[in-house]
Amino acid sequence: MFPADEQPAEPPAPRWSGSAAVPPPKPRKRAWGESAEIRPVPAPAPPPEQPEHLTPVDPWAGADTGGWDLPPPPPPTPTLPYPVAPSPRPHSGPPAAPVHSPAPPEPPRPAPPRVSHPAAPPPAYPVSPPPVAYPVSPPPAPARPAPPPPTPPAPPRQRRAPAPPPGPQAPQGYAPKPTRRRRRWPWILLLMLACCCGCPAYYGVPMASQYPADAALPAEVADLRLRDDNTSKATAKQLETEVRKAHWLAEDTFAGVYSTAAGKRVTLFGGTGFRFTPESDAEDEMTRLTGQYSLGEAQVVDTGVRGRHQRCAVGRADGQDVVVCTSVDHGSIATAVFTRLSLDDSAALLGTLREQVVTTNQK
Repeated sequence: MFPADEQPAEPPAPRWSGSAAVPPPKPRKRAWGESAEIRPVPAPAPPPEQPEHLTPVDPWAGADTGGWDLPPPPPPTPTLPYPVAPSPRPHSGPPAAPVHSPAPPEPPRPAPPRVSHPAAPPPAYPVSPPPVAYPVSPPPAPARPAPPPPTPPAPPRQRRAPAPPPGPQAPQGYAPKPTRRRRRWPWILLLMLACCCGCPAYYGVPMASQYPADAALPAEVADLRLRDDNTSKATAKQLETEVRKAHWLAEDTFAGVYSTAAGKRVTLFGGTGFRFTPESDAEDEMTRLTGQYSLGEAQVVDTGVRGRHQRCAVGRADGQDVVVCTSVDHGSIATAVFTRLSLDDSAALLGTLREQVVTTNQK
């Protein structure tokens, strides 16, 4: 505390230091749950001393600053260019000109005058020693003279003619007999003959064995008897007319009605003549009789004879079930209508009738 008549002396204004004044810190906020008791605020730390108020220190005080003049570096030693080596590739032209020796080295230049520099304070860090001058390699030896031109290569040796093979030789003055090459035309000829003759033989044998053919109705076949009454004759005549209309290229036609003592009835009709496609003719015959006998789906029957095709189907005629079968080969066609027989029995019976009715020149 000062008396009322005394006033405190004003502190001297701080010198400018080039830095902005630091504002005082703001009062700390009370954390959550902290007691509201007023705690004494610590006094602010005194400001740090400014560098302007400190006494400067000479780092070179008491140091010997003389003897720092360094001698100038020696001048660089001139180097000589390396001579170009001659090409080692031989050639047949004139010899190359001799290579001249390299020019003498230039005299060294005088060193520049030494200039003294004022003494400079020694550095605070260690100074590296001056660079060490290493010896320079001597100049290369003079180039060797060019080698003499190579000698031309010797002419290639002529190859000897191959020796004749061992064996009988042709007399002198006559040309040797050329070796005959083995021909392969017999194999090609045999293949052509097999193709040209094998295919016609495969298809021609059935035609030759089945055509021409003749037909004649026997009076008895197994347990069947040929009926000779007027009604049967009229039926046979009508069937022959229908066969002639359907197969107008047929050479001969036949028809007849057979029966057994048990009441079974077989109506047989057909014709003879050459047929190139018997399989198609058998299908056409079944198609022609489908409407007349109300036939179902035709079934293929294996005859066991190459070139002979047989078809059978079940139908109805005069209010009773019937089986219609047809057998066609390259020389004839035979069709039969069976009553009171199964399809398999009808197919077997037709084969038996055909063997008795149709005959060929082979028999």
